[in-house]
Amino acid sequence: EAKIKQKIREIEENQKRIEKLEDYIATSRQSLDEQKRMEEELTEEVEMAKRRIDEINMELNQVMEQLGDARIDRQENSRQQRKAEIMESIKRLYPGSVYGRLIDLCQPTQKKYQIAVTKVLGKNMDAIIVDSEKTGRDCIQYIKEQRGEPETFLPLDYLEVKPTDEKLRELRGAKLVIDVIRYEPPHIKKALQYACGNALVCDNVEDARRIAFGGPYRHKTVALDGTLFQKSGVISGGASDLKAKARRWDEKAVDKLKEKKEKLTEELKEQMKAKRKEAELRQVQSQAHGLQMRLKYSQSDLEQTKTRHLSLNMQEKSKLESELANSGPRINDIKRIIQSREREITDLRDRMNLVEDEVFIEFCKEIGVRNIREFEEEKVKRQNEIAKERLEFETQKTRLGIQLDFEKNQLKEDQEKVMMWEQTVKKDEAETERLKKEEHRHMKIIDETMAQLQDLKNQHLTKKSEVNDKNHEMEEIRKKLGGANKELTQLQKEVTAIETKLEQKRSDRHNLLQACKMQDIRLPLRSGTMDDISQGEGSSQTDESSSQRTSSSVLAKEALIEIDYSSLSEDLKDALSEEEIKAETNTLQQRLNEQQSILQRISAPNMKAMEKLESVRDKFQETSDEFEAARKRAKKAKQAFDQIKKERFDRFNTAFESVATNIDEIYKALSRNSSAQVFLGPENPEEPYLDGINYNCVAPGKRFRPMDNLSGGEKTVAALALLFAIHSYKPAPFFVLDEIDAALDNTNIGKVANYIKDQSVQNFQAIVISLKEEFYTKADSLIGVYPEQGDCVISKVLTFDLSQYQDANPNPNE
Repeated sequence: EAKIKQKIREIEENQKRIEKLEDYIATSRQSLDEQKRMEEELTEEVEMAKRRIDEINMELNQVMEQLGDARIDRQENSRQQRKAEIMESIKRLYPGSVYGRLIDLCQPTQKKYQIAVTKVLGKNMDAIIVDSEKTGRDCIQYIKEQRGEPETFLPLDYLEVKPTDEKLRELRGAKLVIDVIRYEPPHIKKALQYACGNALVCDNVEDARRIAFGGPYRHKTVALDGTLFQKSGVISGGASDLKAKARRWDEKAVDKLKEKKEKLTEELKEQMKAKRKEAELRQVQSQAHGLQMRLKYSQSDLEQTKTRHLSLNMQEKSKLESELANSGPRINDIKRIIQSREREITDLRDRMNLVEDEVFIEFCKEIGVRNIREFEEEKVKRQNEIAKERLEFETQKTRLGIQLDFEKNQLKEDQEKVMMWEQTVKKDEAETERLKKEEHRHMKIIDETMAQLQDLKNQHLTKKSEVNDKNHEMEEIRKKLGGANKELTQLQKEVTAIETKLEQKRSDRHNLLQACKMQDIRLPLRSGTMDDISQGEGSSQTDESSSQRTSSSVLAKEALIEIDYSSLSEDLKDALSEEEIKAETNTLQQRLNEQQSILQRISAPNMKAMEKLESVRDKFQETSDEFEAARKRAKKAKQAFDQIKKERFDRFNTAFESVATNIDEIYKALSRNSSAQVFLGPENPEEPYLDGINYNCVAPGKRFRPMDNLSGGEKTVAALALLFAIHSYKPAPFFVLDEIDAALDNTNIGKVANYIKDQSVQNFQAIVISLKEEFYTKADSLIGVYPEQGDCVISKVLTFDLSQYQDANPNPNE
């Protein structure tokens, strides 16, 4: 029966094991399905990332090729960056109300129209489009507060625009400028109409001139090369700076390409992150494989438990039960034998008790018990009770002793705690008293500080009001200065016009004097002679400069000739109007022609005079042709000079802007202090290469002083900042620096050495000659030269590689 019970327990254990295995297999299968699902998702994500990476690389290559083909070299200076930042700020402040600059919202449909569209848009190219006048005023106020440059705003609700003349679209050889511009969003069309008007664009200058002035009505036209014909008759050509402005359309396309490049680069980074999930995929695959193997082993264990252990136990249980059934009769015989033996034992015990009663009968009577067995039972019972009570008393005594000791110790500890808390209370009371005094002192300081702060606030308000007053005064002065500049410009224009008229009058006077001399007309003169009048004779090979000098000298010489008008009639001497002078001149010319015709009729012709006249006329025509050719050469040379001058200015300004932008950051890095400042400015802003450059710096922790008043070390650091800034524009392969640390103290040597060491990792290499240990310990390698004495002195070279040794103190500030 015990074996049967054991087998039953084993069967129950096997059944529990089977249940656990089945639960584990079900859970494992669910986990395996989850792992396979994750594996499929990761596989799909990785494959998609790989495909997208290939696509992005192709798109990036195309963008880089387009950027390389554009060949537009731009360097945004701080002014352009500042304007772009302000533009982004007002867009954030007024979303939906500020649309952007006109050049950013439109684009010529074809590249050939860029120069023409740029010419027509003019200053409106950079105008900012807003939805209302109120938004424009708010933006202007914000720009003033930010100390930004003046901007032009085009509020859509304020612009008055004439409707487009549809008849102009029917003209042959011309298109409306607004029709060759794409724009987005559509509602900025009003601003574009305001900027373009009814201007027409033509393929060439002849068509533009013909359409502008050839019909019954004048039109505003522009040729593809930028030549603009105004309705008023003013014609302006396409200058070289117009082409530079037109390149901004290409720059805008380049900006879009750069934005696309940045987006593709960011997407490439994200896809690379997804691709890096291959490791996670391999881990999931490994986990799935391990789970699959464990599931396989668990299924094998389950089958083995079901088919082997459980069935074997069931068989053994059945076998034991059959054996138990077969052993029943024998068990009954054994039970009968045991019962017989128990009856015999009982009989023997009764006889033994009779013998004991006979032996202890007297003793039992004395103590008053029935038999010895009763006595033994009572005595043993009493002794057990006494021992139990004694044990309880001993236990109680021990417990009370332990409790007493514990209470004594607890009392002692409580007394110590009371003393400690009393001391703590005394200390806290003393500390509280001290803190109260400290608080009182601090409150007094705070009151004084608040009073000082109030005084400073009052002073600040006073200074602020003074600054506002000064700003108003400055604004008034600026307005007056603007008015004065306008008046000066107007006066300069008037002076130029007068000088032009005066030059024309001098030329007319020269022609009249020359005609008089050629016709042998003797003029009454107060000063000078007729011989002083030039007849235009000279070498036909005269160059441009000599021609200009001759013309100037002739006019200057003829200016000394003063005509005597005393023989004129009083009527002609009186001041006449221009119309009266013209009428009187025509009358005199008519009389002169009549007299000449009469003279020709009554006098014999002088053939030599006519030949001389023809010779003089030929010479005059030849001189005039030479003068015109020289004038054209001078104009061409002036245009070439202006082009070279502009290119010179652009190249110098590009380099100067780069140096001026980078030098402050480099000086801060050299000084290891953000409070250091550098100022770089040209003495002649118009032509900076003709004059000097102002270079000043403010050393950390010091006030501004001229460069001459700085110490030797400060001058050295400033000079190095300028050198490195110039190097940043067009870097050289390496530097050779000869004892630049001669005037530096140890602190500045460390700063300069660490800066050169940092820069030599990425930007440039440096070969430095130094005799100071603080400097050359920062080098990667050392080269030493020393003389070796002998018959003749020989120089030897030592080299030592420092890159093998770790820097003992990499932090220069420690």
